[in-house]
Amino acid sequence: MNVKEIKRICRKNNFVPLRRRGQNFLINPKFIERIIDIAKINKEDIVLEIGPGLGALTKPIADKCKKVIAIEIDKKLVQILKEQLGDYKNIEIIKDSILDGISDLNLGVKKYKVISNLPFNITGRILRILLEQKDKPELIIVVVQKEVAQRIVAQPPHMSILSLAIQFYSQVDAVFNINKSNFWPQPRVDSMVLKIKPNEFKIKKEIENNFFQLIKIGFSSKRKYLLNNLSKSVIMQASEHENIGTLEHWNTKRRKEFFLEIFKEIGLSEKVRAQELSLEQWMQLANKTTR
Repeated sequence: MNVKEIKRICRKNNFVPLRRRGQNFLINPKFIERIIDIAKINKEDIVLEIGPGLGALTKPIADKCKKVIAIEIDKKLVQILKEQLGDYKNIEIIKDSILDGISDLNLGVKKYKVISNLPFNITGRILRILLEQKDKPELIIVVVQKEVAQRIVAQPPHMSILSLAIQFYSQVDAVFNINKSNFWPQPRVDSMVLKIKPNEFKIKKEIENNFFQLIKIGFSSKRKYLLNNLSKSVIMQASEHENIGTLEHWNTKRRKEFFLEIFKEIGLSEKVRAQELSLEQWMQLANKTTR
C-alpha cells in the first residue's frame, strides 16, 4: 500500500489521521516486507496486530498466516478496514483498546505472534501489557519511535525503568531503523523496529514484585546515589537474612546499613546510581531483599 493509495482511501472515507493517536501509516512496501520477514510467519501462525490503521501490514500478514486478529480503537478505521479487507476470510477485526488488557479481548488463543506499528505515546504501556500476560506472545515485532527503542535496548550506564521492565520479561534486539519519510502523515522523528522474544522461564511473584518496587524507588531521584534512595524509602519485603523483620519499621540509618551490606555482597559501590546497574545486578538486589 503506497502513499497514493492511502491518501485515496482517506479522501474517499473523509478520514483525517490523528497525531494524538499515533496514526502515521507506513507507506514503503520494502519495510513492510522486511518486518514480516523478521516475524518468520508461517501458515500455522495466528498474528495479533495492534492498531492496523488502513491495513498496510494486515494484508501481507494475512497472505502468509492462518489468521490475523486486528485490534483497532478508532471506529472510522474499523469501518474502513472491514470494507478494505472484506474478501479476507482469515482476518478478524475487533474494535477495542489493547490498554484494557489481552484477557479482556477474549482472543481464544494461547499461541500467537504480535506485529504492530505502535502509537508512540503508549509504547511502554502496551509492551508491558503484552509481556505480563499469563499466555505471552511467542514473538513481538514492533515499530516504535527511535528514541523510545534506544531507551528500551539500553545498557548501563543508561538504564531506565522502561529498559529494565522490558528486559526483565524478554530478550530484545534493535533490528533496523526506518526514516520518518517512510510514513504518512510524516511524524517528527524516525522509527526503529524491535524484535522481542518473551522469556520462557518463570520468576517467583514475590521476586517480581520486589524487583519493580526496587527500581521504582531506585529511579525516584536519578541524580542521587542508589544507596541513599533505597535507605530513605520503605521496602515492604523481608530479606533472606535472618531475624531482620520488615524494613518498614527501621530508621534510615538501619536501612542504609542493611543495603550497604548487600551492595558489598554483590560488588556494588555505595556511590553507584540506579542507571548504572545492569538487569542482573537489579535481579540480585531483588533476590537478596525477598524472603
